[in-house]
Amino acid sequence: MLENPIDPGTMVGHVHLKVSDLERAIEFYRGVLGFEVTQRIGDTAAFLGAGGYHHQIGLNTWESKGGDPPPLGATGLYHTAFLYPSRAALGKALRHLVDSGIQLEGAADHGVSEALYLRDPDGNGVELYCDRPREDWPRDENGDLQMYTRALDIEELLEAN
Repeated sequence: MLENPIDPGTMVGHVHLKVSDLERAIEFYRGVLGFEVTQRIGDTAAFLGAGGYHHQIGLNTWESKGGDPPPLGATGLYHTAFLYPSRAALGKALRHLVDSGIQLEGAADHGVSEALYLRDPDGNGVELYCDRPREDWPRDENGDLQMYTRALDIEELLEAN
């Protein structure tokens, strides 16, 4: 056991991304994913949230206006993951992506969750997912978590909304 474990109530509060085109990024996170703009700082930054929260995502062009995505093989953020409250909500989000012509990069069943993967206009990875109930998480005979990656049944998820 850790000597000084993190408080179990700790969560990722928000993600702040450098983007090359603020309006294009806002259109993706607001228009495609459905976040609400909660505040803007002129034409250089915006904060977007869901459910009345001040922001889950920040976008800025302070060091990146007109910039290129990081090259493959570079370190950095792999993806931002947005946790949906239910399978039905994730199915609804998938329906909106399909209707909007957004291409998925992948879709996976991880045993503990179901996930959709795509890219934002700056090439940042985005995961949309919902957790399964903890009592349904796959475990071995010792009770240790046994996550996996299997194909997600997209059609079944679409029917969930």
